[in-house]
Amino acid sequence: MIKYNIRGENIEVTEAIRDYVELKLSKIEKYFSEEVALSAKINLKVYKEKTAKVEVTIPLGNVTLRAEDISQDMYGSIDLVVDKIERQIRKNKTKIERRHREKVPAAHLFTEALVEETEPEAKVVRTKQVDLKPMSVDEALLQMELVGHDFFIFTDVESNETHVLYKREDGDIGLLEAK
Repeated sequence: MIKYNIRGENIEVTEAIRDYVELKLSKIEKYFSEEVALSAKINLKVYKEKTAKVEVTIPLGNVTLRAEDISQDMYGSIDLVVDKIERQIRKNKTKIERRHREKVPAAHLFTEALVEETEPEAKVVRTKQVDLKPMSVDEALLQMELVGHDFFIFTDVESNETHVLYKREDGDIGLLEAK
């Protein structure tokens, strides 16, 4: 059984929305063994542009399932997020189970219903060497746009630390700073 923590930003979480979220997310319970206590954090946001964003986070020990969707329809976004979570479970079942067993050796995280749905593991098919040149964030952004990638790795000229610029789904730019 999943323990739900549903929160709304700029929206009142009505009983209808709460019931819909719980109904849709309950679909993933079939993948997990009964001894696993699941908790899901669901964040519902509505923006001024009348767009709805749904974020779902499900911690599983040392692995976290997370998905989000932004659209004009809150209920449609809920459906898409649940589909994304299901895909993550099917695609990464073996890796998640292995990491869970390292923490709790005798426990089984997933039910046998998931075995035949498991997709093959992804593998590294290409390795590329990158020369990390010192540059400012603005220079790195320009370089990222020039090469046409969704991300760019560089050394910050001021701190001499490695950073990664990346394009977010909403079209903005994110910056990852290594510690």
